[in-house]
Amino acid sequence: MAQSAPLILRLVASSITAVNRAGKIIRDIMNEGDLGIVEKGKNDLQTEADRSAQRCIVTSLSRQFPSVTIIGEEGPSNCEVPADWVVTDSDPQILQLTCPKELLDVKDHEVVIWVDPLDGTSEYTQGLLDHVTVLVGIAVGDRAVGGVIHQPYYNYKSASGDDVGRTLWGITGIGTGGFNPQLPPEGKRIITTTRSHSNTVVQAALDALQPDEILRVGGAGHKVMLLMEGKAHAYVFASAGCKRWDTCAPEAILVATGGCLTDMHGNKYCYNKDTCHQNVGGVLATAKGQDHGWYLRNLPDTVHQTLV
Repeated sequence: MAQSAPLILRLVASSITAVNRAGKIIRDIMNEGDLGIVEKGKNDLQTEADRSAQRCIVTSLSRQFPSVTIIGEEGPSNCEVPADWVVTDSDPQILQLTCPKELLDVKDHEVVIWVDPLDGTSEYTQGLLDHVTVLVGIAVGDRAVGGVIHQPYYNYKSASGDDVGRTLWGITGIGTGGFNPQLPPEGKRIITTTRSHSNTVVQAALDALQPDEILRVGGAGHKVMLLMEGKAHAYVFASAGCKRWDTCAPEAILVATGGCLTDMHGNKYCYNKDTCHQNVGGVLATAKGQDHGWYLRNLPDTVHQTLV
């Protein structure tokens, strides 16, 4: 069954099992208490959980799809991967889906997988565990077409064991699973933005949009999830601070719900293997039913002049 399914379905199905295993690794490392923190740059941390989760995901997927390009945030690793970190089974429900015609004949060389093994590292080190996600985005050509977001600490305050965590997925032309999409409330404007990477331009964009409420949280995956679950209307980040592995998976799932994600000029990001990793134009994402163009039109000139 697995080998006869279209490549896109097999990629998503295998990514789901890989991120679930990575989520357990992240929890195990936190429980052991030695996070192994390394400072990659200003406000840019890496932990043993980042490194280990990436080794789990990249090794698991590359064993099954050796000809597919995989780009991970933490770069390549020569470390040996424990056998129980390598998962090669697939989510059977995904394999049974009907693949849209435009994705039926996708070839390995056309695909790029973007991996952020632990989105929200700073929040992870500070114990803000609800902000943490694991992201696997699947691009065909230039576009994000499939995404998987795992929340390793979803429901962790009231559950235990296998009941902790959840996994969301989305595929262009099919839809989403793992959560119940909701529309944000009418009659108000709730904007989510960065918790720890603000500056004068970021604040100018927020001021111009006159939100009724601002949700400052960590992780691009977490912010986009707020849109999809009806807790915010838009995600506004007028800075070049995030990368393709931050947005590929969230964009694919958001678009599958009817939302939109672009840079601050309204341009779609490119996700092919040769593209730059930095999202130099910032991020503007809107929930289903929101007027994306309104946000673009109401951004101040300082944003457009700064983010080229």
